[in-house]
Amino acid sequence: MTLRPRATLGRVLDDLGSTLLEVVAGRVEPGRSVGGVVIHDPLDPPSMPADALVLGVGLASSDEIADVVRAVAAEGAVGLVVRVPVDIDEDVRRAVADEGLALFGLTRGASWAQVAALLRSLLALDDLGGVDDQTLAGAGAGDLFALAGAVSALLDAPLTIEDLNSRVIAFSADQDRADEGRKETVLGRQVPERYLRELERQGAFRALYASDRPVYLPEIEGTGLPRVAIRVRAGDEILGSMWAAVKEPLSAEREQAFVDAAKLVALHMLRHRAGADVERRLRAELVATVVEGGPAAGDAASRLGLAGGPACVLALAVPGEAEPSSVEADLQRVAGAFALHLAAVHPRSAVALVGGVVYGVIPLAGDGPDADLRAVAVAEEFLSRIGARSRVVVGIGGVAAGPAGLPQSRADADRAVRVLRTRPAGARVARLTDVQISAFLLELGSAMAAEQRVPSGPVARLAAYDRRHRAQMVPTLRAWLDAFGDVTAAAAATHVHVNTFRYRLRRVGEIGGLDLADPDARFAAMLELRLRTMVDHPTA
Repeated sequence: MTLRPRATLGRVLDDLGSTLLEVVAGRVEPGRSVGGVVIHDPLDPPSMPADALVLGVGLASSDEIADVVRAVAAEGAVGLVVRVPVDIDEDVRRAVADEGLALFGLTRGASWAQVAALLRSLLALDDLGGVDDQTLAGAGAGDLFALAGAVSALLDAPLTIEDLNSRVIAFSADQDRADEGRKETVLGRQVPERYLRELERQGAFRALYASDRPVYLPEIEGTGLPRVAIRVRAGDEILGSMWAAVKEPLSAEREQAFVDAAKLVALHMLRHRAGADVERRLRAELVATVVEGGPAAGDAASRLGLAGGPACVLALAVPGEAEPSSVEADLQRVAGAFALHLAAVHPRSAVALVGGVVYGVIPLAGDGPDADLRAVAVAEEFLSRIGARSRVVVGIGGVAAGPAGLPQSRADADRAVRVLRTRPAGARVARLTDVQISAFLLELGSAMAAEQRVPSGPVARLAAYDRRHRAQMVPTLRAWLDAFGDVTAAAAATHVHVNTFRYRLRRVGEIGGLDLADPDARFAAMLELRLRTMVDHPTA
């Protein structure tokens, strides 16, 4: 058994070089490890893992670039990526040389978000026990980029591997030989809509998925080169397709090599999919172990990179009024989106769907009284990004000094979420400290409902009188309390004359045995009203 190759600068350049990245200054050490990808933010410096590759979004002037080179190198970064064209002067070159850091240029048209996601997918280890002793045709099992490069060499043509939705999941590194349509596809990680419409008009997909042989497409409007494509199938399941940009039809030998390669790619895609499923399950189990606590929590936190420093738990949930299948699908989408969002702002964060709730664990800079305000800002930014597509609420637990405190932080986040789910409108993010009294009342009401206890007292006597006489004593008391004793406002809210309301209020005191001038009695009545509602309509 051999260890899976480490993520290195050489691998990054092999997979993305000439298509997305170029070296603009410094010397690249191919064997130098890359420990993660972070986005530079001068206003809120990110938590930087060792040997990080830093994305310098918005850096343009040479002074800025030189300053950032020195700053990130001091944190142990191995490279900085900036958008081309880039202003390289002597100060930048000297900073790069002094710090031993490589400066890369990102091609125009590539989205920073896409590049960040692509780099993280390239650098991520396939966590299946920590080792990977299986290879397919010399490429690590599931390493689709390596295989795309191998097939490209066989065909002498730039190649993409795409799923059934025409999303690019891997590509060869020689896309500079392709046309502008292919470059646009690779940069966007998706075949543009206009090309898809043209392919559908030609019946290309129908021919592609109906045959085991390559399909030659000599003319696609908007592209300069013909395409040859073949489906990728495993048994009866079509997994996707491979597309090569060629100058002429393949020879018989290369066509057969393409057919054989499609079978090999199918095995890689199955392994890639299985590895992703196993990794998601493993990560969910680790997150569940951390937030639930127990003897294995410390080890799980270490494997997630959360062993040191303060952290807190965020709980995300959606209302459960819809069909369970719809709620589950919504939660899956939320979990994926939240994981991507946190990966950009907190590389050491962990996200998983556990028991119908999406939990995120994020590290914090300190454990002071307002340390969790950073978590509030992260949650609010995420909700603003997903907009109104999902009715998501976020509860934020207290700050835990270490892994041992994360179960309590999770419990706090759950209590805050429960309060938010009972409020049809209003705030969508809350710390437990913001809603602690409401959480206590919910728990008290649930306990009484579970024990089938009905609150007894003045309100109970008024409710019994209302049932017998079809009266309005309880609504009268509630309106008066809600109006802080303002009879005029309470009468307007119940749509009765002020004198009628005063008469009813007097009867409330007589029937319920309630001294409305006593503040303790008023508080008890308000509490009884709230608990009666919770017992009659318990919340989840």
